[in-house]
Amino acid sequence: MSEANRAIGRAWLAAFNAHDVATLVELYDAQATHTSPKIRVLHPDTGGKIVGHAALTTWWRDAITRLPDLRYVETTITADASRVFLEYVRHAGTDAPMPVAEVFDVAGGKIVASRVYHG
Repeated sequence: MSEANRAIGRAWLAAFNAHDVATLVELYDAQATHTSPKIRVLHPDTGGKIVGHAALTTWWRDAITRLPDLRYVETTITADASRVFLEYVRHAGTDAPMPVAEVFDVAGGKIVASRVYHG
């Protein structure tokens, strides 16, 4: 099971770096949640959490529009039967590279919740 979940993490990174939002969102359950400090800053009314495919699609399309060279470089992917732990370095424009950790809760082969952590 952990290999299948590790594959989800790799597929997520590949879709993100290809800016393939449709493939990225398809990795998520239809009612999945995504929390991030960036969401909290840019959309304070959400409390940092978005829900569902439409919100995920809007969020990532907006991010790619704002930061067309945004990419993540994998550091580590660790997985067990119910979670994927992703560590990567965020590269965006002239911003300093930023280490990020992201956790996916996985059920039925889909991401049901994702949480982003960074400084």
